[in-house]
Formats: sequence, structure tokens, C-alpha cells
Amino acid sequence: MSKRDCYEILGVSRSASDGEIKSAYRKLAMQYHPDRNPNDETAEEKFKEAAQAYAILADTEKRSLYDRFGYAGVSSTAGGGAGFDPSTFRGFEDIFGNLGDIFGLGDLFGGGRRGGPQRGADLRYDLEITFEESATGAETTIQIPRQESCDTCKGSGAASGSAPTPCPQCRGQGQVRFQQGFFTVARTCPQCRGVGRIISNPCSACRGNGRVTRERKITVKIPAGISTGQQLRLQGEGEAGAAGGPPGHLYVLIHVREHEFFRRDGQNLFCEIPVNFTTLTLGGEIQVPTLDGVETVKISEGTQTGATLRLRGKGMPDVGGGSAKGDLFATVQVQTPRKLTKEQRRLVELLAKELPQEKFRPRPREDEQDERNLFDRVKDMFG
Repeated sequence: MSKRDCYEILGVSRSASDGEIKSAYRKLAMQYHPDRNPNDETAEEKFKEAAQAYAILADTEKRSLYDRFGYAGVSSTAGGGAGFDPSTFRGFEDIFGNLGDIFGLGDLFGGGRRGGPQRGADLRYDLEITFEESATGAETTIQIPRQESCDTCKGSGAASGSAPTPCPQCRGQGQVRFQQGFFTVARTCPQCRGVGRIISNPCSACRGNGRVTRERKITVKIPAGISTGQQLRLQGEGEAGAAGGPPGHLYVLIHVREHEFFRRDGQNLFCEIPVNFTTLTLGGEIQVPTLDGVETVKISEGTQTGATLRLRGKGMPDVGGGSAKGDLFATVQVQTPRKLTKEQRRLVELLAKELPQEKFRPRPREDEQDERNLFDRVKDMFG
């Protein structure tokens, strides 16, 4: 094994996190991989060196031993020289992700596609509902196109009286393996394309695919209290799996139309209520619309425009199924009449003469308000 320091090889500090070590190794592996440097022996050596360093530092126990004793502490666990086998690493698929299209690392160490059952794809459906439906819950039917198992061949892809046979090239594994340097590389079988089987007599209905596209009607139950951006998962309502694999799921993304009167914030609702000047002045009762109907609410004498009334339990329900509802906050706004009769105008003018004219006083800032209140209290104490 190379005697260069593992941290130096990967170009990281001794306090580097697992993520930093993984990222550093990924960059070096991409740079020096033999497939990208077929005629460069130096690159292959650097690739091996980086892989050996990562084998130590990616393992918590090995890294601890290496930090304390150097290579002597990991000589029996890390593997070195000709006996080193990078295929024993864990997490290579996580490191290289979708880099298979670059130089085949997606299939490296057996990480490629294999034959056998495969789970079906998930589907998404965007559903728009009314504000009232989001408040009370609803049930609706949607129609989606999806891949379903072929009824004619029962999903096998083979015509009646025949059956798929194992691929002769990969022997049903969906992969072929070969040596590349000191690696054992597995790639998707070119003959069966990773399926692992050959259909010599394909089904006429699905053309050997085992699945057909159909329009399917599905009932969706919308829970009360749901809001825009939330989604419902309908298990097993996605596309059918291949080769007998399980189906995917259907995700229904909810969009709630805006309401002309209510505004929602969490479980609480907000609205504005126009109220006559006389009712605000003398007090009385007003009608407040709610999701459950109209509520009669008393307001006190001298209520100012902009005052907010709280109606407890008149908001939105809990989408999680809890019993508690949000509240409704109704802000009162003075309603000024646009047209007056002669008698109404005479009475308003008479009232205007009787009412004292309020002088305009700029409203102080909050910090100034606190200071003035303190000053007024001290003034009152000393007369």
C-alpha cells in the first residue's frame, strides 16, 4: 500500500466530515478512472491510491485506527497490495449516483440494472378544488392514463402457449461481468437490456411489453382542512410494475381556489365586514358569514372601524383529523352611504353640528408612546 497520508491523497483535512471525504474521492475517481485514461498507467495508480485511501477514511472504525496508529492500525482490515478489493466498499452507488452515462460507473461493482420484477413508476395528478370543498372535505373522481398489466398475457409479455426464456448471454441475471484491471465490472446485458429474459413469441396485445396504457377512473377522498400544496398518496394506483413487480403510487397535488370573501392562514380565517356608522356608534348586532352559515354577533357602543371580532371555532378543521378548528377573525369597516335622502342629509348635518370636532393628533411611534405614557404616569403621581 502507498505510504502517502490518506488525507493528503484525498486532499482533505484530518477533521474533514464524511461528506467532504466522499466528495473528494468522487472527484478523484472521475478524474483518474481507467476508462477515461486508457493509456495512462499513472492515472490508474492514482485511482487505486484514492480508492485505498477512501476505503480507510470512509469506515469509522478504520479511520479511528488509522488516526491513532497510521497504516499499521489498518493493515489487517483495510486490505492492501494485490489482495485489495474495492468491491467490498459500501456506498459506491451513493457516491457516483447517475454517473453511469459518463464512463459506466452506474454499473460498477454490480450496481447496474438487474433482471426480475421492477416496481412501477409513480404518477402525479394536479387537482383543483373549491374553498368550500377544502373546508368540508369531498369525494371526486379523476381519470388518468397509466400503464397496467396486460390482461391477455397476464403481464408476462409472451403470447398464449409460450413463456419467456432466460437470456442466454447473462443467464437471466440482466448483467454481464468482466474484469477491468483489478475490478470486476458488471454492465447491463446488451441482449436482453437488463430484463434477464427473452420473449421469442411476444403477446400481440402488448407487443411483448407485458403492460398496456389505459384510461382509469379513480375515486379520490379529500379530507376536510386540506390546503394548497398538500398532496394525497393513493397507494398502488400508479403504473403497473414490470415482470410482476409491484405498482407505483399516485400522488394527487391539491390546488384550492381563492375565496371571494375569506382569506386563510393556517387553520384561521380572516374577513372584513361592512357596518353602518350608526351601529358602530350606538352598538348593536351584525351578521357575520361563516363556513357554517351566518352568525349574529353583538358589538359594543363606540366600536371603531378596524376593530377585529374573534369567532372561536369558526375557522378551518384540522386536516390531520383533530377535533379543534381554527378561529374566524372579522374586521369591521365603517360603511359610508353613497346616496342620502333630503331628510337623511338634514339629520346627518344636524348630528355633525352637535358632535365635537376631533382634532388631528399624529400617532406617536411605539417607543415614543412608551415614553409619553411613562411621563404621564409620573405627572399624575406628583399632581
